[in-house]
Amino acid sequence: MNSKLTLAIGILCISFSPIFVKLADASPVVCAFYRIFFGWIVLLPVCLFKHNLKIGLKDMALAATGGLVFAADISLWNSSLKMISATVSTLLANLAPVWVGLISYFLFRKAAGKLFWIGTGLAILGMLILVGLQQVVHLQFGLGFTFAVAASMLYAIYILITKNILQRISTITFMFYNMLAAMLFLLVICLINNEVLFDYSPVNWFYFAGMGLVCQLLGWLAINYSIRFIESTKISITLLSQTVVAGVLAAFILNERLGLHQIIGSAVVLAGIAITFLKPQTVK
Repeated sequence: MNSKLTLAIGILCISFSPIFVKLADASPVVCAFYRIFFGWIVLLPVCLFKHNLKIGLKDMALAATGGLVFAADISLWNSSLKMISATVSTLLANLAPVWVGLISYFLFRKAAGKLFWIGTGLAILGMLILVGLQQVVHLQFGLGFTFAVAASMLYAIYILITKNILQRISTITFMFYNMLAAMLFLLVICLINNEVLFDYSPVNWFYFAGMGLVCQLLGWLAINYSIRFIESTKISITLLSQTVVAGVLAAFILNERLGLHQIIGSAVVLAGIAITFLKPQTVK
């Protein structure tokens, strides 16, 4: 299959996630649990049939740790989606590439280059415009904004934890253990919080299944497949279009509208993130 077409399909699939969460009449953590559960339960027979479960203890620990971080990430993002617009929440959650660069620099002293810092500054400026200068002055960011940014930071940590593991094991094997850890963690949280796990309408079960099969399983399988053939920088830039696709879907399905400052802020943030992935021109 054409890798670019596969990437486009993957982005379209994951862009439905904020829509399903918005429509589902369930708590954010329950939505997160069923997103992982339905994806994992379909992946299970594939792994058993292909005997694709062999993995070293170190890689299993990394996959499981990544799963715990990913579970916290989508729980916070889902909470944000319940509070603010799907477009703004998705945009903020896509700040992960910027945090990866910052963490790499401050913890590992890995210089990111001039373009990275220019892009980071521009992205932060876009966030300030997005939130609104009046709210910035009075620090009225709100929980929805805070949860979305925290989710992007957790996803950055997830990327750093798991960035090398896919070079040693297959994507399906990684996803099996990663999703298993995330699912068990979310189940424990649901039980501690006395969340309702079964008493839902058929429509809600449809949304849960959509999150798991379309967004989690099909979406990330397609994206991981395309990573084998397309440069990671191009993948990262292209994934930012999830915000645009989610915005279009939200406009048609959820009747969401963005104000002028949100549109301008969104564009500036996206431009800043894109700049962080540009390669400096060499002088010949």
